[in-house]
Amino acid sequence: MAPSDANPRKRKGTAVADDEGGRRAKAALVDTSVPNPARVGDYLYGGRNNFEVDRKAARSMIALAPSVAMITSAARAFHHRAVRYLVAQAGVTQFLKIGIGLATTNETHDVAQSIDPTCRVVYADSDPVVLAHARALMTSAPEGAIGCLDACLRDVGDIVARAGETLDFGQPVAFMLMSTLGFIPDIAAAGGIVRTLLDAGPSGSHLALYHHASDLDQAFHLAATRWNRQSPKPVTLRSHDEVAGLLAGLDVLPPGLVPICQWRPQPGDPSFDQVVPFYGALARKP
Repeated sequence: MAPSDANPRKRKGTAVADDEGGRRAKAALVDTSVPNPARVGDYLYGGRNNFEVDRKAARSMIALAPSVAMITSAARAFHHRAVRYLVAQAGVTQFLKIGIGLATTNETHDVAQSIDPTCRVVYADSDPVVLAHARALMTSAPEGAIGCLDACLRDVGDIVARAGETLDFGQPVAFMLMSTLGFIPDIAAAGGIVRTLLDAGPSGSHLALYHHASDLDQAFHLAATRWNRQSPKPVTLRSHDEVAGLLAGLDVLPPGLVPICQWRPQPGDPSFDQVVPFYGALARKP
């Protein structure tokens, strides 16, 4: 779907101009005394957008579960494989990713627009540091568009409504939930988020997700427990059957719901000697 110059949707930059005063107020609330999931992920990937409290949390979890050190690289490789499949094979050119992270390159729009520059991508997150980072560094190909929304996953209906300024929900959309459902402790609420998203898109829309696993690495339980004691954003691990339940009613593409390193691995992807304790899947709305 190529944009028209007469289309009121934005061609690049942010889709919604959030209130500057509110943005500054949220930034003032950033707490650097407790670890933050996005900053810890940045540290694990070798980034610089983190603090000692994040580095200390990461090191303490790795001491309990060495697999923690592998998560970010394995998850990013899964994410890229899923996006490439969606654009190149499924023909999807619209993406709504909830939960951005602090990646500076090879984000969803980079991968998607490298294949089809008309792709449109909306990101949503409630972390002011993540949003500031995204707004400063993300640039769309001229033929496509990027939007960044200040929004909480729990307000998924609002996210869909605001994403409609950039995306056309009359056409298939890929909904990207990369680790985000692990921060929703109630599985019924997590399932409701998935249903709300998929209800917004037509047949041919897709859901891509990866989720913290409770039954792949026993030591990961210890690491998660430690994380939950020190972070205001606790994580919930789920079993294969529990994550599979979130995909009910969708056509789960081969090889199904599997550990992320086993989902269509490609030459050049990172490889590890032990399982990375995250499940991943790509599913299509019939």
